[in-house]
Amino acid sequence: MTVPADAAVRHDDVPGRRRLRASAAQIHPFTTDDGVELRLTRHQGGARGPVMLVHCIGVSSRMYSLDTIPTNLLEYLYAAGFDVWLLDMRLSIDLVAQARQSSFDEIAQYDFPAAVRLVLAVSGAPSLQVVAHGIGAQTFSMAMLSGLQGVRSAVCSQVAIHPIPAPLNRIKSHLGMPTLMGWFGVKALHAVPQPHGGWTEHMFALGARLQPIAPAERCGSATCRRISAMYGPLYRHARLDQATHASLPEQFGQANLRAFKHLIRNLRAGHVVREDGTESYLPHLERMAIPILFVHGADNDCLLPRSTEVSLEVLAERNGTALYRWEVIPGYGHVDCIIGEHADRDVYPYILRHLEETAEP
Repeated sequence: MTVPADAAVRHDDVPGRRRLRASAAQIHPFTTDDGVELRLTRHQGGARGPVMLVHCIGVSSRMYSLDTIPTNLLEYLYAAGFDVWLLDMRLSIDLVAQARQSSFDEIAQYDFPAAVRLVLAVSGAPSLQVVAHGIGAQTFSMAMLSGLQGVRSAVCSQVAIHPIPAPLNRIKSHLGMPTLMGWFGVKALHAVPQPHGGWTEHMFALGARLQPIAPAERCGSATCRRISAMYGPLYRHARLDQATHASLPEQFGQANLRAFKHLIRNLRAGHVVREDGTESYLPHLERMAIPILFVHGADNDCLLPRSTEVSLEVLAERNGTALYRWEVIPGYGHVDCIIGEHADRDVYPYILRHLEETAEP
């Protein structure tokens, strides 16, 4: 199925928005073994092999095709000759599946294997490369530790096996708010204000307004405050241009409470665990014996740079140091490493170099 590359959201008549510099999108719906309908979107930029981009929680694959920045990661890799595939897994705000109550275990067990099988079947490639951000990188790591096959190399942005929260996020992870909200019938947390959300919505909005925010990161956007309340500060405002900041209500949506509880459980443990808290992932570090680049914002106030550093250390101890590299990006936070105005200048070159060095001969 082929549709225009910008068919999902068109903003040709909106200041600061533009058409994507990529070929027409090839949409590939698919169904996981547990019956969840997901989607892969392909932009075939050349013969350098397939690269699958994986989004975080509460957003969609559009984080990689953002049309408010000069060059997004899709365009950057497309121009470099890669066959780019955007995965919308079950947490994507663009899919019906996001309304389900889902755990990270299900993403690791079902979404990644099905997506990899489809990419390899359609492209004819023997293996693929992955670029994953945030929860996408965390669940990708869980999938690899569960035995995922077909991945030749990867880039993990901001986290992998060991989510180590910044101080405020550490405090919030121990407050038990998701469990309390679940007792009152809340099914999801919303980054965008909900006009008819009832008293629980009003309480969440109040909490978002009262949370401590550094003076340089304060703004008048309710969505921006709610994003910080849900996940911690995800970006440095100085790294986002005005159009991107204005687009946050389009880019961010809801996160189901079950997934959010799993997120908290991993934060408390300091490493990935199963939804029930059992330790079933760490014994299999040898399954991540592939070339991996860890990218981290030096000023990440959501997950500390120590997160990816620890993952590198434990993997290198098990599998050797030659497979892994760690790049810390000065002046950047969390998701601005992907959607920042100048990410194509400051961050993407590291990603491209790793993909080129580990591409199929």
